This record gives sequence, C-alpha cells and structure tokens, in this order.
Amino acid sequence: MVTHKRGRDARAAGGRRLTKAARGAGLTGALLCLLALLAPTRAPLAQSGRNKSQTPPPAPAGDNRRLAGPIAEPPKKEKAEGGARPAKVASGKTDPGAAGEEVDEDEVVRVGTNLVPLPAFVYDASGHAVTDLQLKDFELVVDGAARPLGELSRAETPANIALLFDNSGSLRAARSFQKQAAARFFQTALRPVDRAAVYSISTVPELAHPLTNDFRALVRTVESFGKPEGGTALFDTVSDAAYYLSRAGGRRVLIVVSDGTDTMSELDFDTTLAHLLAMHCQVYSVRVGHSDNTNLRDLTGERRLQEFAAQTGGAVYAPVTRADYESAFQQIAADLRQQYVLSYYPPAELRDGRFHAFTLRVASRPDLRVRTRKGYYAPKR
Repeated sequence: MVTHKRGRDARAAGGRRLTKAARGAGLTGALLCLLALLAPTRAPLAQSGRNKSQTPPPAPAGDNRRLAGPIAEPPKKEKAEGGARPAKVASGKTDPGAAGEEVDEDEVVRVGTNLVPLPAFVYDASGHAVTDLQLKDFELVVDGAARPLGELSRAETPANIALLFDNSGSLRAARSFQKQAAARFFQTALRPVDRAAVYSISTVPELAHPLTNDFRALVRTVESFGKPEGGTALFDTVSDAAYYLSRAGGRRVLIVVSDGTDTMSELDFDTTLAHLLAMHCQVYSVRVGHSDNTNLRDLTGERRLQEFAAQTGGAVYAPVTRADYESAFQQIAADLRQQYVLSYYPPAELRDGRFHAFTLRVASRPDLRVRTRKGYYAPKR
C-alpha cells in the first residue's frame, strides 16, 4: 500500500511538472516530459529483496559440512559451544543393515578421506582379550566379497574421547557414583597422547569442556555439574560430539552416560546412527537408571544405546552400585588399551556414497570373536 501511494504521488507531481513545462516549452517539451513520466521507475535496490543482485550470498563461515574435503570449524549456535548440529535426514533412508543402499550426499555428513578405520577388540570364549595377532590373521569381507586390509596398529594410536554426561531432569539417582567413576576414568585411563572432552546432555547440547589431556580440568568439569534439570536432547548431543571429534585425528570414542531417553532432539535415531558411522565414531554406553521393575525403565532408550554400541563396535554397561560404575569405566579403559586398529581403503568402484556392510574375523583362529563396527559410508568420488 505504501509503494502504491508513493507511485500515485509521484505521478501527480509529474503531471503538475508536465503542465508547467508545456506552457513554457510548447508541444515538443510536453511530449518529452510525458515520455519521461511513462517510463518505468526502478525502485532503489534497498527497497525490495526482489530487486537485489542475483549473485547468491556467501555461505555462512565454516558451514561447509556437506562439501567434500576436510570438515571445517562448525558455526557457533546459541546455548551450545560444541560442534554444530548436522541437518536432519529423512528417517528410514539410513538403515545400516541395508548393504548397498544409496544415501544422498546431502543426507550424511561427508568426511574427506578414503580411509576407513576399523577399531577391533578380539576376545576368546572366556571373554579374555587376545592381543598377539598380526595383520595377516584378519580377514575382511565387504558386501560378501573379501577385501584387503591396509595396515594394523595397536592401542598406541591416540584416542580422542568425548564423555557425554546426562544432566537432564530424567536422571537423578546415583549421581555421585556416576561423577566419581567418570572422574576416576579420566585420572587412570587418559594417556599423554590422548585427549578428552565433556558434553552435557540436557535441553540443548553443550560442550562443557573442549578436547584436552589435562585430566584435572576434565574432573573439575564433571564435578561441577549441578542438579539434573531440563529436557533430554540425546541424539543431538551424540551427533554434535561425533562431528566435533571428526575434526581430530586418531580414534574417535564416545562414552554416553545416559538411560537412552530422548525428549528434545531435532534429529532422529536413524540419522544419528548414520552420522556416527559416517564420522567413524565408536560408542560405549554406561546405561543409568537401571531397575528390576521394567515399568520404571525406558526400554526403548536401552535398545537405542545397545544399537549405537553394536553398530559402531563399542559396548554397553548397566552398573547399579558404586563398584559397578568403577568396573564399567575400567573395562572401557581396558578395551581402548587392548584394541587393534585396522585400516581399509575402499577401491574406486566402491566410492559411491553408499552404506557398505562388512564383517571382520580372525581367519587363522576361528574360535576367536571380534567386536567391531558393522559397516561404513563410502566417500563419494
């Protein structure tokens, strides 16, 4: 309405000018003024977005998570200091059990490397770790076909660990046990070559402390957590932490201290699992809120934690007592010390952006069992 009124006013003013000009300059001058009046008037560019330059605006700084190549610094967001939340993916298109299913390159965060790391924990029928194997002892099968492994390293490979501590209102019991066990883990398990970060799971993801090898700072962070409150954005926090670790080298390990409940996330379970696999993260869960009464437990949440661990090669622990919590974190530390880290480089024909399922076994000793990830998303050429 304002634009139209201004147009009418302009035309009226122009008519008055035309009358004056015609009197002074005759018919020729009048015709010239009339043509000038009828010519389309272009509004200033600032008046309307439709008249702005068609050059697309530059992308936000650091927001190139979907581009091939190294992942850059994530944009900061309100109330969160960690890696930015990857965009939501359509549910049902990232089922890790469907080998060969294509995933659109806009649906999974791209990682600019062809290397697929395979952290593997090998154990015998009694559950004891087996640590004397060589590369030639392992056999990798991808989508039903045997594939060569590139190299093998041991637990001396640096680890980047994110401890995700549930501070939402759904968890109140055994808080002191959880804090003490987590603090003990940092004190005893963190080596000089390792780094760890702490995330708070609540209404929004929060990076409570960035990656560091200063275990005292990590302990202080965990001990500073107050009374649990707010909602539970578990999936968003897991995805944020995975993206944050993807910028670091070495092994990428998430330790999730939670009951698996999610009430606030923008992401769904399938999308979060796809991000974990795409960014080569291994998940260990310390499941809290255990009760013999199933009516008091989030069984769906428990299955989610189990699936995160099973698909990425981690494990789930369900402690109850103080000793149980100590034991759970000790076992995670032992796993990380006793792991093999194998490397697989997909051939060119498998760099297709699809999910590929694989199995890893010890061919020389079929009695041994291997716990590792169930597959990977191939980089796209």
